[in-house]
Amino acid sequence: MNRSARRCSTASSQTHPASMGVQLMIRTAALAILLDLIGVTPIASQGKAEPWPGFEASMEMIPMRDSAHLHTTIYRPAAADEDLPILMLRTPYGIQRRAAGYFPAYMKELVAEGYIIVFQDIRGRYDSEGDFIMNRPLHDPADPGGVDESTDTWDTVEWLITHLKGHNGRVGVLGISYPGWLAAMAGINPHPAVKAISPQAPMTDTWMGDDFFHQGAFRLSAGFEYSADMELSNDGSVPLPIDRYDTYDWYLAQGPLSSLTTLLGDKVPTWKNFTRHSTYDAFWKARALPLQLTRLTVPTLTVGGWWDQEDLYGPIATYRALEQLDTGGINFFVMGPWNHGGWQRAGDSLGSISFGSRTGDQFRAEMQARWFAWWLKDKGTPYRGEALVFDAGINQWATFDQWPPVSRTTNRKLYFRSGGRLSWEPPGEARASDSYISDPAHPVPYRERPIQTTYNSRGSRWSAWMTEDQRQVQSRPDVLSWETEPLTGDIAIAGDIFAQLFASTTGQD
Repeated sequence: MNRSARRCSTASSQTHPASMGVQLMIRTAALAILLDLIGVTPIASQGKAEPWPGFEASMEMIPMRDSAHLHTTIYRPAAADEDLPILMLRTPYGIQRRAAGYFPAYMKELVAEGYIIVFQDIRGRYDSEGDFIMNRPLHDPADPGGVDESTDTWDTVEWLITHLKGHNGRVGVLGISYPGWLAAMAGINPHPAVKAISPQAPMTDTWMGDDFFHQGAFRLSAGFEYSADMELSNDGSVPLPIDRYDTYDWYLAQGPLSSLTTLLGDKVPTWKNFTRHSTYDAFWKARALPLQLTRLTVPTLTVGGWWDQEDLYGPIATYRALEQLDTGGINFFVMGPWNHGGWQRAGDSLGSISFGSRTGDQFRAEMQARWFAWWLKDKGTPYRGEALVFDAGINQWATFDQWPPVSRTTNRKLYFRSGGRLSWEPPGEARASDSYISDPAHPVPYRERPIQTTYNSRGSRWSAWMTEDQRQVQSRPDVLSWETEPLTGDIAIAGDIFAQLFASTTGQD
C-alpha cells in the first residue's frame, strides 16, 4: 500500500448556496474543528396479524397494478364510534411485531388519539411479493405499467379507501429512515386521499450525504453491512460474513474493495452498484429525492436529529427542496437533539449529554400527534411556526418562520491559521500550509475500538458515536485539527457550516 503526503493550505471561506453543510445549533465556551389501478382481487389472507389490546387486527395481501401483492396488517380501534383517519407506515424491515414495537412508544400518542393504523412490507421484502430494489427510482412515465414506491403507495391507499369501513377518507403516511424515504415518496404523484406525510430521518440522497456516501466519501462498513443485511436474504435471516467482534482488523485484512465484492458474489446488487458508481452519476441522481420533488401538494412534516449517525443530511435536504415549492405554507420542519430515530424514545439524553427534558416525548405529544390531528381530523389548532429546532447549548426548543433563520443570523468567517489555529481575523502572514502523512495500512478509526458491526445484536456504539469525544485521534500524526482561542462569550451557530480547503497530494489514483 502506498504512503502519500497530503498538504492543506490555509484559505478564507466563502459559502456556496448550492452546497449542503452540516447544520448545528449550539452554544459553547470554546470552538474546535476536527476534520390508474388494474382491478384485481386480493389473494387470500395468509396467517393472522399480531393481536393488540383494544384493536381489531387483520392481515391482507393487497394487489398492486402489476399483480404483485403486498403483505399488510390493519389495526382498527375496537371501541371506535366515529369514522377515523388511516395512518400508514411502509417498511422494508418487516411488519411482524410492529404493533408491539411501536404502539407503546413511538405511536403511543397517535394510538391514544385514534387512528386506523396500517403497516406494510414493501415489495420484495419479508411476506410481500415482487422484487426489492434499494431506493427504487421512479418509473418511466411513458410506461403505464411501471411501478415504484409512489405507485405502490397509491395502489395501497386506493385499496384501503375502497375496502375498509369506518374511515373518514383521509390518509397520513409516516416513517423513520428507509420508511421515512417511503413516506416522502407518498408525496410524489400522491393519491388524493393522502392528506399529510411525515418523512422522518429520510435517506434522501445516499451519495450526497445519507448512509452510504458523504459528498462522495464512501462509508465502507455502513455500506457493506447494510447492503448485505438487506440483500443476502429478503428478511435479514442470513448473517453477515464477518467473524470478528472488533471489525477494525477484519476490514483492514480484506484489502481492496474487490475482495469484499468477491466475498458477497452476485448476491448483493447494492454493493455492486457502490463499486460501479463511485461518482454522482445518473444512477444516484435517479435515486436522489430532492431531484424528484417538483411540486408540494401534501402537508409535510420533516423530522431529523442533530446527532443522526445515518441520515443527518436527509431531513435538511428534504425540507430545503420542499421549501422552494411551498406556496401554501404546508412545509414544516423539526430538528431535535437526537440520533437516528431518537424521538421514538424519551430523548432526555444521548451518550454523555443530558438535554434537561424528555425531548422525544415532547415532540411526539406536542408536535407529531397535534400535527396529524389537525390535518387528518380537523382537530385542535395548527402548530404555529414552520421550523421547531432544539438548541443543544441551552437545552431549549426554538420556533422559526424558516430554517435556516436567515433574518436572525449574521454570516461569520473563521480562518485557518498556521500552527493549528483558527481565527476570526484573516491571516496576515505569508501563505502557509499544514500537512500530514496518510498510511492506508494504519487507517484512522472513527470511533473507539472495539468497533462492533453497525447493528450488532450484542450492542454497538454506532448509535451514539457522533457524541463521542474525537480527541482520541487528535494526537495521531495523520490527523490535523485547528482550534480557536478561548471564546469571550457564547456563540450560537444556526445554519450551514462550510469549509473551503485548498489541498494537494503526492498520492496517485
